Amino acid sequence: MVSFGKSAGLASDTLYLDVNQDIAVQLLPFEQLLKVAIAYSPLMKYQREVVGIADAATSTTKAQILQNISAGGGYAWTNQSLGGNTRSSVPVTPGTPGTNPDVNTNTSGLQLSNGYRAGVDVRISLFDLFGRKHQIRQAVANQRAAEAQLDVLELQLRQQLITLYQDMITSQQILKVRLLDEQASLAAYRIAEAELQKGTITATAFAASTTQYAQTKSLSEQLKGDFLKQVHFFEALMGVPIQRLKR
Repeated sequence: MVSFGKSAGLASDTLYLDVNQDIAVQLLPFEQLLKVAIAYSPLMKYQREVVGIADAATSTTKAQILQNISAGGGYAWTNQSLGGNTRSSVPVTPGTPGTNPDVNTNTSGLQLSNGYRAGVDVRISLFDLFGRKHQIRQAVANQRAAEAQLDVLELQLRQQLITLYQDMITSQQILKVRLLDEQASLAAYRIAEAELQKGTITATAFAASTTQYAQTKSLSEQLKGDFLKQVHFFEALMGVPIQRLKR
């Protein structure tokens, strides 16, 4: 919270900003505030997660080639039998009964052989050969874009923090002046009230003093509200409570 004037809390209470003391003195140096914002800002946290997702997508894309590759192997033992033609050539004597002089007989035996076969079969799609590299390139580009966006957000965060930090300082200085004006108007109002009781001023003069005090009071309250909104915006941008940002 923000304390306007003397704190009503305990002496060790650090949960407020004193409007009468400069913001730059109460808070951490700006560069340290920027480091805290980069580490804890919700926007930066979100973008870092986006970078992590893009990195995981790149790794997944590179590994997906394995899901479309199939491999197989085999081993077989076989018995093979090869048979040849059988012919015979027998010399005969012409005129001998039971013989045919036109028949030649040639006989060769059967050949048996044993053997085995082994092989490996690997299959990969044409897309994996020619299109996978483009898909990987796209995933890497998305990852780099997410990392670049992180740098852009850091720059935007720095700009917003500079603007808001300076607005807080300016708002505080204006508020301090208006609070002095309010105190002066309050003092004039009390004097006019006492003089009215004594009969030394008219009711019209007292009404004018009352109006002046009401105007200054209204303006200072409006400036207090604006200053408080800036403090809450500052907390939201930093991602941490204001008490953790004090020196």
